[in-house]
Amino acid sequence: PLQGLELADLGFRRSSLASGWRTATLTMPTDSVPEDFEYDDSAEACYIGNVVAFGTVFLSVFYCVVFAIGLVGNLLVVLALTNSKKPKSVTDIYLLNLALSDLLFVATLPFWTHYVLSEQGLHNALCKLTTAFFFIGFFGSIFFITVISIDRYLAIVLAANSMNNRTVQQGVTISLGVWAAAILVAAPQFMFTKEKENECLGDYPEVLQEIWPVLRNMEANLLGFLLPLLIMSYCYFRIIQTLFSCKNQKKAKAIKLILLVVVVFFLFWTPYNVMVFLETLKLYDFFPSCELRKELKLALSVSETVAFSHCCLNPLIYAFAGEKFRRYLYHLYGKCLAVLCGRPVHAGFSAARSQRSRQGSVLSSSFTYHTSDGGVSLL
Repeated sequence: PLQGLELADLGFRRSSLASGWRTATLTMPTDSVPEDFEYDDSAEACYIGNVVAFGTVFLSVFYCVVFAIGLVGNLLVVLALTNSKKPKSVTDIYLLNLALSDLLFVATLPFWTHYVLSEQGLHNALCKLTTAFFFIGFFGSIFFITVISIDRYLAIVLAANSMNNRTVQQGVTISLGVWAAAILVAAPQFMFTKEKENECLGDYPEVLQEIWPVLRNMEANLLGFLLPLLIMSYCYFRIIQTLFSCKNQKKAKAIKLILLVVVVFFLFWTPYNVMVFLETLKLYDFFPSCELRKELKLALSVSETVAFSHCCLNPLIYAFAGEKFRRYLYHLYGKCLAVLCGRPVHAGFSAARSQRSRQGSVLSSSFTYHTSDGGVSLL
């Protein structure tokens, strides 16, 4: 019966938080077993205290680092987009919402850090809200990355047909639809979450106790990874084909950036989703060995940290690669020097330099014109 404690989870196996690190089961003594008692080795409780101790320190430090970097990076994206005096493009709308979803995601990390370290856990209301914001931000980030890929496909591969369709108003409408989809998809992950005996975990009705964790894991694998990866791969494959057929001299740089987007997404999220799938198999007793279960739990936490740090890279990949964000950062750096050191802010981007930067951008000249998005941030 103690193995049931290891299956307690939050969302799609937040095992390192709600179910893994705070749950240490002890090996039961066997010296007082009656003679007529048939001992079952497979039912022996599994001691995971060493994994718990490692996770408490490791996760606390990691979540603090991800929170700091993700907060600063995504706030810079929001400030750059909201303070820009240039007309907003549909790409800017998607990038702004991507940054907001990442901010919603990282905002929950201090609460999870408190949850790991504190014996009191989280109060019921805070447990529900933190879990809900976590999964809404998680799926929102994945969905907006996918929407950005589709938008790039429309702007480059189907440029002639999409010039009148890719408007800011349409971008706002699609963004609202993506947020609604993120809430809808995230609902099964947190709808049964509650605080119970200082643990923040899923408390399912008896009829759903066996099937609901499996459905949640499948949803996370399919809608949170496989489907977005397939869409991104197809869109960027067609974009690369289009770039090879054009005469833009900077197309090599664009192709490298596209490959970076797909490869980083694949490398950061694949190990975690593989471990989520293995956790699903563990629900069906595919891994009876105690040592193997401990290794799976440890591997899940490590892959989880790698996957969650992807929110820190989104500003670098999707935003700061663009010229407008580099100019904003340079301007912000100059203002900081002016305030801290009393130095005047020099116009680092003169008219000639700005013109050269535009000419050297990845999708410049006539090709940028056909995308109807002259302020492209991603490419």
